[in-house]
Amino acid sequence: MPVYLTGLATAVPPYELPQTLVLDYARRILGPKFAQFERMAGTFLTAGVKTRYSFAPLEWFLEPQDWKTRNETYVRGTTELFITAARKALLKAGLRADEIDTVVTVSSTGIATPTLEAQAWKQMGFRQDIMRVPVFGLGCAGGVSGLSIAQQLAQAKPGSNVLMVALEGCTLSFRSDRLTKADIIATVLFGDGAAAACLSTSKPEGSKPVFQLGAGHQEMWSDTLNIMGWNVEEHGLGVVFDRSIPDFATEHFRDVTERSLSALSMERTGVDRFVCHPGGAKVVQALEGALDLPTGVLDVEREILQEFGNMSAPTVLFVLERVLERTAQGSMVMCALGPGFTASFQPVSVVPSGAGGHRDTTDFSKPEGVINA
Repeated sequence: MPVYLTGLATAVPPYELPQTLVLDYARRILGPKFAQFERMAGTFLTAGVKTRYSFAPLEWFLEPQDWKTRNETYVRGTTELFITAARKALLKAGLRADEIDTVVTVSSTGIATPTLEAQAWKQMGFRQDIMRVPVFGLGCAGGVSGLSIAQQLAQAKPGSNVLMVALEGCTLSFRSDRLTKADIIATVLFGDGAAAACLSTSKPEGSKPVFQLGAGHQEMWSDTLNIMGWNVEEHGLGVVFDRSIPDFATEHFRDVTERSLSALSMERTGVDRFVCHPGGAKVVQALEGALDLPTGVLDVEREILQEFGNMSAPTVLFVLERVLERTAQGSMVMCALGPGFTASFQPVSVVPSGAGGHRDTTDFSKPEGVINA
């Protein structure tokens, strides 16, 4: 039973953080405390990030924040962004919120109980009997793995509509009391954002391209728990970024890709485009090398990193949105690395359109900032 991507949308919060201004604030906050700051300051300008967006204005980061304040900001911001991204995806799919049977919510940067889809339930207009599937802890792999989970749920109940929303508030984890190189790199890279996708076994009608999702695949490596993740600490989440991530990708990503493609009954030569999570400039370069791709071919990945930073889970869906907008053809494979340490893969292919013409499913547009400041 094929599953189709009937709507895809992205959104960002209102506070734009130009990288040059972030560097100024970081120097002001961290410079007096971190002896190696100036030695690492150049990273802000060479990391491939020009701007990103946050749930909080830059002034918010000048004062120390505790767990309660960080998480309150996360819940408030992600709930509003959930509603915006989900409504945009529903519009593109030609669906109402009360036609959604299952909602998968992916996030790893805060805690909400009831979870975010429940926080947004009334404003969204979901049915009372909607199936809720919150997913926590997948980090940067969450966009790909979340889409794979949604694909399996849609396939398990033919004719149903599944909504998947991946959203993160990475910037809220900024710590001025925890002076490690990993924290500096996080400050260089992190942004906030959301992406939403509608899935169904019902083939969209119309004359435009139709996007079909295959079954996903995920693999973990042993003894790699310390490569990426969060440490839960008194004042907030403490980022875990091992410096070996680009080297790890260079060494292992080729083999895991070959194994995953084999598990998906695909051939490397049959993949027209790898759609990758751009964790950072060095990671993108490492992925090109591991996949034997010409240098620079992951151009959209670099563009998204430049315009939005690393938003963790939703980032790869920002890439997919732009790739589909520009080159809606052939066979693609989404891929991402995340905590575990995990590699996640999800096939996306363009198939002949159906008959009829009342539903437009491919009006993929640039993300919009939508939360009122």
